Amino acid sequence: MTEHDDAPEYDIAAIEQKWRAVWDELKPWATDDPADKRPRKYILDMFPYPSGELHMGHAEAFAFGDIVARYWRLRGFNVLHPIGWDSFGLPAENAAIQRGANPVTWTYDNIAEQRGNFERYGVSFDWSRVLHTSDPEYYKWNQWLFLKLYEKGLAYRKESWVNWDPVDQTVLANEQVLPDGTSERSGAMVVKKKLTQWYFKITDYADRLLDDLNQLEGSWPPKVLAMQRNWIGRSIGADVDFVVEGRDEPVTVFTTRPDTLFGATFMVVAPDSDLAAELAAGSTPEVQAAFAEYLAQAQKNTEIERQDATREKTGIPLERFAINPVNGERIPIWTADYVLADYGHGAVMAVPAHDQRDLDFALRFGLPVRQVVDTLAPVTGAIPVITEEMLNEPIPVLDPAVTGEALAGEGRMINSGPLDGLSKQNAIKRVIEILEAAGTGRAARTFRLRDWLISRQRFWGTPIPIIHGADGELVPVPEDQLPVVLPPTEGLDLQPRGESPLSAATEWVTVADPRDGSPARRDADTMDTFVDSSWYFLRFLSPNDDSKAFDLAEAEKWAPVDQYVGGVEHAILHLLYARFITKVLFDLGYVSFTEPFSALLNQGMVLSEGKKMSKRSPKGTTFTAEVDKHGADALRLTLAFAGPPEDHINWEDVSPAASAKFLARAFRLAKDVTSAPEVEWKSGDAALRRITHRFLADVPGLAESLKFNVVVARIMELVNATRKAIDTGAGPADGAVREAVEVITIALSMFAPHTAEEMWEILGYEPTVALAGWRKADPTLLIEESVTAVFQVDGKVRDKAEVSPKVTAAELEELARASAGVQRAIGDREIVNVIVREPRLVNIATRG
Repeated sequence: MTEHDDAPEYDIAAIEQKWRAVWDELKPWATDDPADKRPRKYILDMFPYPSGELHMGHAEAFAFGDIVARYWRLRGFNVLHPIGWDSFGLPAENAAIQRGANPVTWTYDNIAEQRGNFERYGVSFDWSRVLHTSDPEYYKWNQWLFLKLYEKGLAYRKESWVNWDPVDQTVLANEQVLPDGTSERSGAMVVKKKLTQWYFKITDYADRLLDDLNQLEGSWPPKVLAMQRNWIGRSIGADVDFVVEGRDEPVTVFTTRPDTLFGATFMVVAPDSDLAAELAAGSTPEVQAAFAEYLAQAQKNTEIERQDATREKTGIPLERFAINPVNGERIPIWTADYVLADYGHGAVMAVPAHDQRDLDFALRFGLPVRQVVDTLAPVTGAIPVITEEMLNEPIPVLDPAVTGEALAGEGRMINSGPLDGLSKQNAIKRVIEILEAAGTGRAARTFRLRDWLISRQRFWGTPIPIIHGADGELVPVPEDQLPVVLPPTEGLDLQPRGESPLSAATEWVTVADPRDGSPARRDADTMDTFVDSSWYFLRFLSPNDDSKAFDLAEAEKWAPVDQYVGGVEHAILHLLYARFITKVLFDLGYVSFTEPFSALLNQGMVLSEGKKMSKRSPKGTTFTAEVDKHGADALRLTLAFAGPPEDHINWEDVSPAASAKFLARAFRLAKDVTSAPEVEWKSGDAALRRITHRFLADVPGLAESLKFNVVVARIMELVNATRKAIDTGAGPADGAVREAVEVITIALSMFAPHTAEEMWEILGYEPTVALAGWRKADPTLLIEESVTAVFQVDGKVRDKAEVSPKVTAAELEELARASAGVQRAIGDREIVNVIVREPRLVNIATRG
């Protein structure tokens, strides 16, 4: 520690207050000047939910986004860095219900608090572009988007089994049900309920959503790309049509292994599928009663439980039969809960010899098991001739009906008529040809991805712009009547009760049919809030335009987003839906790109005692407490320096106090500089100038690869070198000292903007340092005066020498051979090879 570490004039509270006022007046982050010809960058943080005071997770994420935005401004770019609030949703509605308050009041009070936190934190947002998704001016365009999807056939309504949250009394998309079967919101165990709901047909885009991930390789985290691919889950195979006795239409089964069709000995349908209900209804009264009982039991189990391979299989026969299309066999149809209604067509052909789940079921209920793949036969090459020696060898027991182990490996087909002897791929190709020729099947693909269920039975969301006519027809609200505004909450019971509270707003829900003026009713459901966030990045481009959702010309200028910053918890839901909507808008001609976010940064979590920090963290570690104690700049610097941005931060391992001391030390450098701004740098301390210009050359690459912690470490090194030059070297009047301090100030503006602005002013410049520009490194100062060359004999270091970076291979070898240490190591041994890697290495190999 030096005498300057605790510089008393570094009053961070006063400095921060001063510069917030200056920025408010200058508005340096505004991006609305049409004459601005700088190249553009769009930097976006995932917008927050207005739950009150910011917490440490917010502090980390928004610090990183702001570092990126400030860096690109220094590089000469016009940077769009907007902010808004994802202000619809269950937390606001539930909080309002618990407190007996208006969700509008609760939401906008919290937004005001968070905005104050952001301003205190020094985040460089363009405050002229603020949006709130709960403003009618915003959700009008949610409704417009819904109508566009409806016109394109991508929004539809159907009755189906849905995930029902019994606490929040609303449906959930599949993605909102956690792996343990609970709701991600309430934590309640999700149950199945049959309702008529609105869906977006995201499955129409499944192939593109999967294939276009290739565009994002190298710019999105590999983990996120893998999660998206797994969620979409494309399977390649065939659709096979089975004739069902007593049914006019065949039942179509999707299978990834059509080559094993000759081994299909029964069929299984999901109990919660419409097909199962239909088949049971056409069976005996005894089967109908057993099916109703089994269905009720199956609905009590989560999908995870139903897919548990260790769980004993259950099911009942429906006493209906299907015909196997390749061999004409009559096979029984069962219903069992290990089959899911939303996979393929809700029915599977069971090949128990080669699928463990099917085998477990077959053995449990005494169903036939037929092997159709010889897993001992080679997959490639000629089929071997059976010799007498081979016949004398013990024959391994491979019959799955005996071993209880399905034969899942590859081999050659047996017991399969025209497929016998073929390998898997050839058999698949051949059987599809047979099916297509007979009109009983075709090549197909299916996906794990299901259509996006957007209906919600809650108040605080975007009303669905559909009117239900007296004749049962669905009538879109005319565009010139948008927005359909939520009714006032006064007198409206917001308690969840299985249907939307809006249905009780009689005056609001009763409306004239746009077709003929006859009495009709509004749709009382609201939209999933993921609709709000699926396109908000486009609304930021023209947030105050009442005539259109976004300006197409502005989209051409700014979009897609160059750098998106946010938590990995949104790796599936939000990102998948935003990608889908972008592709729809591309198809409709509204945008010229197909991916919304060119690059993605997922920050790690901030942990305290192993737990994620939030606004409910201990009082001494909240956002407000840390800023009160150390200042916003110290908090920002601490988070940036803690490690790679994607890594978790243990709050016990970092020190905002140390960051504050370092900033005071850097600040004192500006106070100590005595030269004028116009001082000649070139005549200054050469060693310090080389350090400064190496810093200028290295930081852009580090910043663009998001190595913020390394940039901070390099700033610290330059501060130390500059302090040394002032105290023991060139002195405070040296031009190189001023140059170094100015470079430190410019770099610090990314991490500690208030401190940097004050230093910039002390150095004699007008605000703002954020627009000062990144200086170019002088290439002549990047050349090393000398490098250390290592001389080895048989791989062992025997000597070193300082040489010119321009030394030739011959010169370096001559120096090595002349070295006393090398000569002693060689002795009388023969030199057999010399490897030279100028200017740093010579290795002499010997023998004898």
